[in-house]
Amino acid sequence: MGQKSLYDRLGGYDGITTFANDLLPRLQGDSQLGRFWQNRGDDGIAREKQLLIDYLCSVAAGPLYYTGRDMKTSHQGMKITESDWSVFLDHAGATLKTLQVPQQECDDVVGFVLSIKNDIVEA
Repeated sequence: MGQKSLYDRLGGYDGITTFANDLLPRLQGDSQLGRFWQNRGDDGIAREKQLLIDYLCSVAAGPLYYTGRDMKTSHQGMKITESDWSVFLDHAGATLKTLQVPQQECDDVVGFVLSIKNDIVEA
């Protein structure tokens, strides 16, 4: 029997939603990163959250189909810096720790996140 998908190992849709529910308030409340959510309506933020969940489910080999834009297009023009990226990684790591995600799954998530850095960081 083969190894379970990352989607399954993260707890499926509910596990990934729990991750997003913990991570997004950290990012939005951060003194450096909060600017990305300023002047956004509640509906836009809710839509963005659902797209994040769908994206994470899809790339973790789950059954969801992601209908959003690719990461480069989604983040183009946002002027995300190396410093922003570092702060994001700290928050993502804190979320993984808070949720007590096992080390192998943490490593897999970090590996994936690092693989999309060049599509997100501009400056």
